[in-house]
Formats: sequence, structure tokens, C-alpha cells
Amino acid sequence: MTTVLITGASAGLGAAFARGFAAKGCDLVLVARDKSRLEEVAEELAREFGSVCQVLPADLLDPDSLEAVADRLADPARPVDILVNNAGFGLPAPFPYSPVEDEERMLDLLVKVPLRLTHAVLPGLRERRRGAVLNVSSVAGLLPTGTYGAAKAWVTAFSESLRVDMEPYGVRVLAVVPGFTRTEFQERAGMDVSALRDAVWLEPRDVVARALKDLARRRPVSITGRRYQAYALAARHLPRTFVARKMARKRRPPADVG
Repeated sequence: MTTVLITGASAGLGAAFARGFAAKGCDLVLVARDKSRLEEVAEELAREFGSVCQVLPADLLDPDSLEAVADRLADPARPVDILVNNAGFGLPAPFPYSPVEDEERMLDLLVKVPLRLTHAVLPGLRERRRGAVLNVSSVAGLLPTGTYGAAKAWVTAFSESLRVDMEPYGVRVLAVVPGFTRTEFQERAGMDVSALRDAVWLEPRDVVARALKDLARRRPVSITGRRYQAYALAARHLPRTFVARKMARKRRPPADVG
């Protein structure tokens, strides 16, 4: 039986990944801060798919909680076959206008946490010569889009490099690169997305379905939708200085900042 550990599993893409793997008959380890919401997800998946779900409440920015999740990933008595690094958050204001403490917390969750958890799970995967790591990145990482985009660019580059290193051991690594997705992410970040057209939005289930197909095909990067695939193609060819200036004009400071 395949066991999948998913961070940020209480809602959004994390919950959609849980559902996607449950539908394939996998056992699950669900990680997030909110124990009650995790239990709701676990109960729903158990009813619908008969899934065996371990609920592991953890604030991944707390060192002791992060270590507990890393220990679960490294436990040889209860091997984890697939790790989904999904937990994350964004900030509503550009870097110069956000408290540096918030910036550091965001970078810790987007960069340090997946680095630590991936490092914990890999020895077992290498030894068993199977398994996978899925790292949720973002199309924001394809172009200069602030510190969030910079962190997500690291996630994609890290995943592509790790994929090469792990290929001889039969371990798959996939960077999942979604665009705007209908989750709680924007609301939690305090972002105003009211001007975005319906056509740009993706559904979590579609992002997960595409990711699982690309994982099976051993592709390095998964991008859902022709719009975002075209965006990624253009990003590879646009002059970086031109794009940086365009993006800087869009990242206006908050109204209450002088």
C-alpha cells in the first residue's frame, strides 16, 4: 500500500491532492495546523474511499513541529512513499512594504520547510528505489514577481535538479506549477483579485489531475491549462529586464504607505 504525506492538507490544493491519492487507494498522512479541519478531511475520505488517514497537526514554522513531521517521514517502520510539499502562504504587499518578519516566515515555509522534509524522506526512498516527491511551485516563479515568486522559482529549480539526482534510484520528482487556483490562498493573503476574469482561474481538482498524470509520465514540471502553458513558454523567451520593469509597475505599494 502506498502512503502519501501531504502538507497543507486541510484545504485547497492540499485537500485536493489528498482526494486524488485517496481515489487511487493510497493511505494518507495529513499535515496542517488546524486539527479539526484535518479530521473533517480524513473522515470524508474514509467514508468515500475507505482511506486510512493519519492526522498529524503541525505548525511547520515551529521547529519542534517541523521535526515531528520530518521524523514521521524518516520512520522506517512506517515508510512514506510519496511526499507532497504543498504548505505555503503569500503576502499582500511587495517586499519593501511588508514587515521583514513576515517575509522571513514566508521564505521559511516556502523554502526551508520543503528542503527539510525532502531531506528527511529521501534516504528511505533511495533505499527502496521507488517513490516520489511533489513540490507545489507557482507560475509566479517563472517571471520576476517579488519574493514569493523568487521562492517559487527556487522550488521549481530545486525540483528539477533533485529529479536528475534521484533518477538513478527510481525516485520521481515533480514540480507542480499552478496558476491562479480557486483556494483560500488569496483571501488569507489579503489579495484583491476581483479584477481577474473567470477564464484565468483553475480548479484544484484539475491541477491535481494533471499533476498525477504528469507524475505517472515522469515529467519534470506540471502546468495545468493551455493559458498557463503558453505563459510558461513566453516566459522562457521574453527579455528579463523588460519583464522586470513591467512587473515592478504592477507591484504598487499599499494605499496607506507613503
